[in-house]
Amino acid sequence: MTSCNFTEEPVKKIAIFGGTHGNELTGVFLVKHWLENGSEIQRTGLEVKPFITNPKAVEKCTRYIDCDLNRVFDIENLGKMISEDLPYEVRRAQEINYLFGPKNSEDSYDIIFDLHNTTSNMGCTLILEDSKNDFLIQMFHYIKTSLAPLPCYVYLIEHPSLKYATTRSIAKYPVGVEVGPQPQGVLRADILDQMRKMIKHALDFIHHFNEGKEFPSCAIEVYKMMEKVDYPRNENGEISAIIHPNLQSLQDFLSSSLRPQQSSKEHF
Repeated sequence: MTSCNFTEEPVKKIAIFGGTHGNELTGVFLVKHWLENGSEIQRTGLEVKPFITNPKAVEKCTRYIDCDLNRVFDIENLGKMISEDLPYEVRRAQEINYLFGPKNSEDSYDIIFDLHNTTSNMGCTLILEDSKNDFLIQMFHYIKTSLAPLPCYVYLIEHPSLKYATTRSIAKYPVGVEVGPQPQGVLRADILDQMRKMIKHALDFIHHFNEGKEFPSCAIEVYKMMEKVDYPRNENGEISAIIHPNLQSLQDFLSSSLRPQQSSKEHF
């Protein structure tokens, strides 16, 4: 994929979310660290706010309490009357939307980095929701180049009609950061170091951008999910097979589930 030259207003307000899923501990650890000492994420002219999005789930080290926080940032849930009868994550989404939004408004934060882990072997992965967003394409190219030779993949989840209800979707520029493999409820030093570097390079790019640095057109390779393949199941719907050893662990995600879009690269 190729970016064009672009002109944008300076980026001013950035949030870094950890704990959207309370058992994905790298983002939780980093955000708590930056809340105590945020010197490494500060850049001149930027307001960078680290934030624990689902504190009750973090406390219990579980993905969520009532429902998935990363699926409820749609207009219907955000517009519901405040009530104790609402699921905890819906009420929390309304609070987050008030603090960092409102969604689809000029007052919303410019960028939200939402930090996630996965048990899949995705390595360092950036999640892109808009294939026409030149600013994010340039940022992702900068991060990938800065991390090299460590691989960094871009996962495109663009849909022609679906409006995403992710936690980060309230920002003008939503960025998903997913690093694995890491078991749920576990913290690995190598995974933490990789995610930390991804955020560092992203903030460096934004700083350079705000200072007026010019970025030439660039190409990035992206991956799209082509299909979902369920486990074989018996007549009761129970799983009746396991992952073959040749596809387990180091072979379990990018090599089998995702494919480069078209002939490795698509231009836009």
